[in-house]
Amino acid sequence: MWEWYRIGLSLGLGIAIGLLLCGLIAPRRAILAVAALGAAAAGFGVGWLIGGWHEAIAGAAGGVLSTLVAGPVASRTLEGGGTRSGNALIFLGAAVVFAGLALIPFVGYLEVAGLPALARRARRRKPTRYAGLRTLARD
Repeated sequence: MWEWYRIGLSLGLGIAIGLLLCGLIAPRRAILAVAALGAAAAGFGVGWLIGGWHEAIAGAAGGVLSTLVAGPVASRTLEGGGTRSGNALIFLGAAVVFAGLALIPFVGYLEVAGLPALARRARRRKPTRYAGLRTLARD
């Protein structure tokens, strides 16, 4: 039972690391592969510190999955008019929430199952550039 908890914890922490890297560097599409490799390496290291090779592979898989899922979402927020610093802060907050939830037994597995569903929901909504007060100035 303890092994299952540690694997779920490694998955959740890998997801958090991937989200953090997406917020920092993944809005640039060319660097998304570098962010995925960095998240895999960091997730592998965290998983190895938590337990053995099972946890290390789970952490690396969580990091890669979250980077591949959240990378396009991060780039679309910038296309919609968001700033890079605001995007990074939002993804930092999401990473902290996901890391905290990973401490609850078996929630790491639910995070892995729910992350693609959240991204699919975000993909359905097309971003539109916020016009702000420019619409009032067209008189």
